[in-house]
Formats: sequence, structure tokens, C-alpha cells
Amino acid sequence: MFIRPARPDEGQLILDYIYALALYEKEPDSAQATLDQINSSFFCENPAVFCDFIEGDAGNVVGFATWFLNYSTWTGSHGIYLEDIFVQPEYRGRGYGKAFLVHLAKLCVERGYDRFQWWVLDWNKPSIDFYQSLGAVAMDEWTVMRVSGESLEKLAKL
Repeated sequence: MFIRPARPDEGQLILDYIYALALYEKEPDSAQATLDQINSSFFCENPAVFCDFIEGDAGNVVGFATWFLNYSTWTGSHGIYLEDIFVQPEYRGRGYGKAFLVHLAKLCVERGYDRFQWWVLDWNKPSIDFYQSLGAVAMDEWTVMRVSGESLEKLAKL
């Protein structure tokens, strides 16, 4: 098992994994990113979002994680926000997901970041149990808020 950054020629592979995750999360129509958007976001001069792939023993890509830096005014430091993590179903239970989380936790520690966080769908009990087994704590007292689409346009015009 080997974790490596995505290469500029792998934009389509990132897109394929995004779609596979959207299917798993029962939201295939929500995955609307284009190859041009992926390439210009992940492979620009100063990217603000990153993608890592994990390879199996045969060198084949079996999963991906996308992440970016966030910031806590309370701790005064950056952290890592894990946007997506997905391991192909046939490779689950072999330590790939754990390896991703360990990899990103190590980046946090090495860089002096105080937090590593992500969202998980409340119906995804296997993932919740897995994350909690690694020491993750649900932030149940917080409610995620979002403005998008037409509501975003309206808010911007106020």
C-alpha cells in the first residue's frame, strides 16, 4: 500500500472517484464538477485543494482522498479538512481508509496543525463506527449551514 499525490495527468481519475463517491452517497446527480474545473483547482500554480491516491500491492489505485487547509481562530493555526475519502468496495476492510487517515494526521502533526476534521453522513454507521474507533469525536452540537444556488445569488444581491 502506497499513498501519493495525484499527478496532473490524473484529473479524469479524480473525477471518476468523485463520481464513485457520489454514487455511494446516493447523490450521483450532485457530482457536477468538470475535468477543466478539477485540473484548474488541483493542478494550478498555488492549489488550495489537494488529492492523494492510495495504491494497492499491484500498484493499482484503490482509493482517493481530497483535502484542503482550514483555519481555527480559537487555536490560531491551520488544520486539514478532509473533503472526500473513498476506497473501492472490494478493497475495504484491508486498512486503506485507516492509512489515509493516519497519513493526513501525520501531516497535521508534522506541520503543527491542531485539527483534522471531516463530515460523515449520519446514515453511514459503518464509517462513523470506524472513525470513532480511531479517536474521532462527533461534533453533534454544531449544525452545518450552507447557502448555494439561487439562495446564494439572492444573498449576494442584498
